[in-house]
Amino acid sequence: MTSELPNLVFVGLPGAGKTTSGRAVAKALNWPFIDFDTEIEHRQHASVQSIFAENGEVYFRGLEQELSRELCRCRGTVMSAGGGWITNRESVALLRPVARIIYLRVAPELAISRLRNARVPRPLLQVSDPLGVLTGLYETRRRLYEEADLTIDTEVVERKQLIERVREFVLSL
Repeated sequence: MTSELPNLVFVGLPGAGKTTSGRAVAKALNWPFIDFDTEIEHRQHASVQSIFAENGEVYFRGLEQELSRELCRCRGTVMSAGGGWITNRESVALLRPVARIIYLRVAPELAISRLRNARVPRPLLQVSDPLGVLTGLYETRRRLYEEADLTIDTEVVERKQLIERVREFVLSL
């Protein structure tokens, strides 16, 4: 591994397990963990849902880009990016030189099931056809997600296996 630790950025659809898996990997590696949505909510004193409702997606993506600009100075940090972070090429370019991107793949059907069981209600589910919306997001983002340095299918890999795969990946750098 190089002398400077990389950052790890988890990407994938809402419901893929980015935050839960990222937190578990950070604990296993003894690295800090940052969830983009939580950090933005803290800084804005508002939920992601209300930021979207009041200011729109473009504004929110700008907040993600600002956070990415700050985080590019970090090393050895596990990050959970929002599901749409990957669509902002500038944000990705800011972190890419010092980060390895890990795509947590999940089918929209399973992601919807996971989201329905989540503690925090998701705006994505507050529409007449949430599966249709999530499937559309998957289709438009899939190519970007697949540019990741490591892909893990969360439908078939248990959390312990996921942690071990990421640990092996980091050691191979």
